[in-house]
Amino acid sequence: MAFINYVTRNLAVKIVYYGPGLSGKTTNLRYIYYKLDPASRGDLICMETETERTYFFDLLPIRAGMIGDFKVHFQLMTVPGQVFYEASRKSVLRGADGIVFVADSQIPLLDANLESFDSLRQNFQEQNMDLDRIPLVFQYNKRDLDNLIPVETFNKLLNPKNLPYVEAAAINGVGVFETLKEIAKLAIPLIKEKVLGDKVKFETKELPQEFSEEKVEEPVLAEKIKKKEEIEFVLPKAAAPVKFTKIKMKTLEEIEEEIEKLSREFTDKGIDKD
Repeated sequence: MAFINYVTRNLAVKIVYYGPGLSGKTTNLRYIYYKLDPASRGDLICMETETERTYFFDLLPIRAGMIGDFKVHFQLMTVPGQVFYEASRKSVLRGADGIVFVADSQIPLLDANLESFDSLRQNFQEQNMDLDRIPLVFQYNKRDLDNLIPVETFNKLLNPKNLPYVEAAAINGVGVFETLKEIAKLAIPLIKEKVLGDKVKFETKELPQEFSEEKVEEPVLAEKIKKKEEIEFVLPKAAAPVKFTKIKMKTLEEIEEEIEKLSREFTDKGIDKD
């Protein structure tokens, strides 16, 4: 759930980039940060233990639409992709308002993509949450390389519900902002529903009659939002200098506490100077 400060009228939407190791999650965040106007972003923060890293930063779009009287912030973060960092991923995923699944398009890594997506679903189940109810966008990254998994195969195995997907080469910036805009368009209407009570319109489908004596309607996440929000992010004419902050942590619990602290700090005071 988004962090809300009713005094400062700031609202933070948490977007997590998830995927297998070295698929390009951190590359996405670094590119976004590098290209944004410094006035619209906070510091790029790396929280490190002895074995892993979590990246985080906060940004303000030009246009996300005010949610009531609240100014919208997006807080972007990554999780370690390697399978033995399960506890850290669960910590970062807690309270996420949207997920970008970054898949590595190289054929030898198909199993790694499938295992990572399965772990994503399991992590939500262990928190008594349904991944099918969370805004989700797929990014099929590294499309600039050879020996690639076809998009049709990705959609069949990872994305049978036809959720939004973007072909990308994040190292060159291709598809990076397109992915960010897609997840923002899905997340903002649901946040509006939570904050203002505005109902999100769902596409529905009828379940087969044999499942019930009465007709039952089921939300279809793949087509759930008819009205997409227009989202624009502040881009400078030239790449902006990076203000990079490293924080050494000892435990995963400290990372979790630091993420929550940073999220609340941004909603308390915002990153703009107005």
